[in-house]
Amino acid sequence: MMDPVVTLFLIPTPVAEGTENKVLNQQIRDAVSHLDIFFVENIRTARRFISSLKLGKVIDNITFIELHKDTPESDTREQIKVLTKDAGILSEAGCPGVADPGAVAVKYAHQMGLNVVPLVGPSSILLALMGSGMSGQSFAFHGYLPIDKSERRKSIQQLEKDAHQKRQTQIFMETPFRNNQLMESILEACHPESTLCVAAGVTAPNQFIKTRTIKNWKKDCPNLHKIPTVFILG
Repeated sequence: MMDPVVTLFLIPTPVAEGTENKVLNQQIRDAVSHLDIFFVENIRTARRFISSLKLGKVIDNITFIELHKDTPESDTREQIKVLTKDAGILSEAGCPGVADPGAVAVKYAHQMGLNVVPLVGPSSILLALMGSGMSGQSFAFHGYLPIDKSERRKSIQQLEKDAHQKRQTQIFMETPFRNNQLMESILEACHPESTLCVAAGVTAPNQFIKTRTIKNWKKDCPNLHKIPTVFILG
């Protein structure tokens, strides 16, 4: 008799704190309830998330395996290789594998013949695109732009060029405490008639999603400091 195939569940988490009951469906709760092994970016926040679901799980009985941007791929490969029971991947916020180191575990899961099951949940990237009014037929996500001011400006100008010439929506983000600096660079680098969507605090009670021309953003620029934000040029 063949051993059952191990399944790796990709488990979305809220993108705004305290929204578990609003944005997470029963399938996610069921998956977390029956799993005892999780790949996570940060053990502390993962424990807090699972506790917030109030599933009656004993947190100290759960095995947490760290998987962040500095984790050697060889470590993750070996951890996937020795799995003998189902496991989950938890993102810090949103969907695992999308702008997220969980993609490494998924890659090795496929190579080793595990089942991979992505669960439905909030993605700030797609929710921002949905709310932007820009083209969802052709778009590109670029993650984080360069920190160096000169390099960042060049990147923004290239994204603006691609948006116009390719008619392709350009999506990117920044570490929340550098949002205002990025916004300043966008307003300096882009043509006044170019269109920018700012999607801040997506799914939070005070979420802010606005699409305006650069010249109109210059008249009324929001304070985005420490607010998770997605930027979209179209």
